Amino acid sequence: MPFPIERKLVIGVASSALFDLRESHQVYLDSGEDGYRRYQEENVDILLKPGVAFPFIRGFLGINGRFRRRMPVEVVLLSRNSPETGLRVMKSIEHYGLAISRAAFVTGSSPYPYLPAFNAALFLSANEDDVRHALAAGHPAGLVLPAGPDTERPYAPPEEPGDELRVAFDFDGVIADDESEAVYKRNRDVNEFLAYETRHVAVPHSPGPLATLFRQLHAMQRIEARLARRQPGYRKLLRVAIVTARSAPSHERVVTTLKSWGVSADETFFLGGMDKARVLAVFKPHIFFDDQLDHLAAPVARVAMVHVPFGIANAPRSDADAGSTPAAPDDVEKPLRL
Repeated sequence: MPFPIERKLVIGVASSALFDLRESHQVYLDSGEDGYRRYQEENVDILLKPGVAFPFIRGFLGINGRFRRRMPVEVVLLSRNSPETGLRVMKSIEHYGLAISRAAFVTGSSPYPYLPAFNAALFLSANEDDVRHALAAGHPAGLVLPAGPDTERPYAPPEEPGDELRVAFDFDGVIADDESEAVYKRNRDVNEFLAYETRHVAVPHSPGPLATLFRQLHAMQRIEARLARRQPGYRKLLRVAIVTARSAPSHERVVTTLKSWGVSADETFFLGGMDKARVLAVFKPHIFFDDQLDHLAAPVARVAMVHVPFGIANAPRSDADAGSTPAAPDDVEKPLRL
């Protein structure tokens, strides 16, 4: 029997993340609500092209194909559209075979307040205001960034549903809170940061905005691990990585935190300020979450880059830098962009 929604791993996705709505958005800017409504009604049977998050969402839904009795995951469409203007989105969802049956159309309002109602562990949107408001309200959310010119075409789904789904996370400000980042920002002092982390090496971090998503993915991986032990040759669906700018000795607190939560990643990278794109190009995640925009600036083919605008790293400059000394030189500061 399928799980009730309270027991499922649920992702809420806006149509702006799932499909390429740049043309539609331009119509809205040029012609207003009435022009936008007419445009969508006139083009209701013209399919929308896949957007940046489409391959990830399709792969995520493919998990249910492996667990047909439990159907443990679900995607809910959370849209600013009205039911009438959203009809084109629903027709496109049906055409691409995406098993999305639940939807909320809030007609111009932000849909994020409904995340708890749908038990969502993540809200993906290309609307920055919606994402920031969701995070400010304590809900898990990520801003799907536009594809760069070199990566736009490869977003056409390259893999079949049911293939391995790869997800990558930054640690500080994403899985964990931004406590350590705040310590560094206070004085821009690398030695102070390292001393603080050494003193607190046995103290786990508090959960960050996407901690629940990480934990629920790990729970699914434990199910797969049991299946693999019982079924020789079982091919796992999920692969999860942590890609952080931390390096030794500050890596120890990451290990402490994950161990205290009873979770782990398949692959963990402590890069010490090295460009994360170099690792992402090898791991090839379907999606990567980071709280620092400069870690998401380098495009990687077929990787949906998602900004989590959380914590002190994303505070207005006057707030983040209040009382701080001048920034350290680049060769010192860069590794501490966690």
